[in-house]
Amino acid sequence: MAGQQQIELPPKYYLDYFRYLIGFVQRMYTHLLNAEEQAFIRRFESLTEDAQCLFVRFSNRRGDFFRIDKLSYREIDELPAAVGELLLNGFIERLNAHHELMGDAALNVFTKPELLALLPLAPEELKPLAKEKKENVVRYALHELAFPEIVASLTAHETVVKVAFEAEVMMLKYLFFGNRSSDMTEFVIRDLGKVSFERYDESKLTARFLTRKEVEDKLMISLTNEEFRELQHAETPPEDIYNWFMNWNETRPDLADIAQPGYAKLVTRVGSYLERQKMPDQAMQVYQLTNMVPARERRVRLLFKSGLVEEALALCDDMAVSPQNADERYFATDFREKILSVGEKKRPRKATTRFLSDAESVAIPAVYRHHVEAGVMNHYLEQGWEAAFTENYPWRGLFGLVFWDIIYDANVSAIHHPLQRAPSDFYSVDFYLKREEALKGRLTELATREAFREQVEGVFFGKYGITNVLVDWNEELLSLAHQIIDLLEPEQLGLVLLEMSHNLREHTRGFPDLLIWNDEGKYEFIEVKSPTDHLGSQQLHWLQFFQTIDVKARVLRVDWA
Repeated sequence: MAGQQQIELPPKYYLDYFRYLIGFVQRMYTHLLNAEEQAFIRRFESLTEDAQCLFVRFSNRRGDFFRIDKLSYREIDELPAAVGELLLNGFIERLNAHHELMGDAALNVFTKPELLALLPLAPEELKPLAKEKKENVVRYALHELAFPEIVASLTAHETVVKVAFEAEVMMLKYLFFGNRSSDMTEFVIRDLGKVSFERYDESKLTARFLTRKEVEDKLMISLTNEEFRELQHAETPPEDIYNWFMNWNETRPDLADIAQPGYAKLVTRVGSYLERQKMPDQAMQVYQLTNMVPARERRVRLLFKSGLVEEALALCDDMAVSPQNADERYFATDFREKILSVGEKKRPRKATTRFLSDAESVAIPAVYRHHVEAGVMNHYLEQGWEAAFTENYPWRGLFGLVFWDIIYDANVSAIHHPLQRAPSDFYSVDFYLKREEALKGRLTELATREAFREQVEGVFFGKYGITNVLVDWNEELLSLAHQIIDLLEPEQLGLVLLEMSHNLREHTRGFPDLLIWNDEGKYEFIEVKSPTDHLGSQQLHWLQFFQTIDVKARVLRVDWA
């Protein structure tokens, strides 16, 4: 915003955040902290402020090793004294021979020229290494040189330290955020005004984890996911990755319920990776560990390719009885027909293909080949219609505005810390189950278009700029929301929003591309498809749902003029 004042954080803002995090975790999870974590907190609190600052600086930076000569923090008055205090109290330790397994991380704090100058390399080794990338220099040193000699050479010139208490700090942050993707920068972007969070009475916040096992199991899945990504990045042979995963899976403990969704996602990621690596038998074994989308579909395809037709049909039937999303619902029927039609001359068409082929077509100038929706919009504008690009944007926004207070109700036990962007059950079936009465009650209150407009407008201006995972703040949102409210009956609008609430992960996507309307109150939602585009299962879901509640919507195929 023009004229907005630059916000400056206090010099030791990061220490304030870390102290707040510790206090919050102690209030919410004291009973879950083990002896080591409790001891860490006591020892940290006994440090001087400068030493606390330096340790938090270390713990917020990437990597475990740091060069003391490169440190420069103006707000720390006595930096050498802070370093000495951390060394004396075991919060950091000097690089030594015991760090050999972390040698790669230790050497990477130096530049390639520095390594070539400092490592105990013979003259005949230096010339070829000078032409190599840094990663190859590091690899050569760790394989060809004795690690104690490497340490002696590097530390003879300057002090290199490794941060301690990584596990304790990681656990404290994990207990606060509930995931590994968020970090202390969340506090920074809030206080700099980059992101505005919904405000809560902290006394109403609830613990995300009720037992030590819950947090350890969920954290284990997060760390295993990270290890899987690292193995791929390191170009580990796929056979080794398969063996690593299956060995881990055999030795892991029975997981708490809170860790099950993350485990299922990990399984599908590993299975998809093995499929891409042309290892179908191994992929099948992995997919069998979960029924989460898309594992069952992938198993059906692999079974069919392997000639296990009856097994593939049986799994299709299971999916048809209890589909988890639109993809499974249509796939189960379509693939079943495909299997049964093997040997016939005429192949069955998928439901999405049939729906698309039955649709009307319109000729659009080829100049719009890369902007097909814009071409269709212009076509209707020339015919006197009003038109807007909609897709998911206004529907997501409507849901967020209509149900804002219900989404972020701290009394539902799904808000666990003040920087949370969405309730923890947002993408689970629990979201609807916990709030069914409140959701339906809100829609009962919004029995007229005027009531809908007042609700949407009041929340739009009252909450403008506050983070909501469904609301992208833009003046156009209010205009589009009003337009949809004016065109649909309140009951129709309520049915769409209620359908969305049953599965927010899936049902917040797939809406038609365009909305057209005229002064007579006529309108249509239009899904635009170019000659090479396909209709998605979730798109078909909404088109058919709109038909059942008499909302005007259709597919329009484009032919190039």
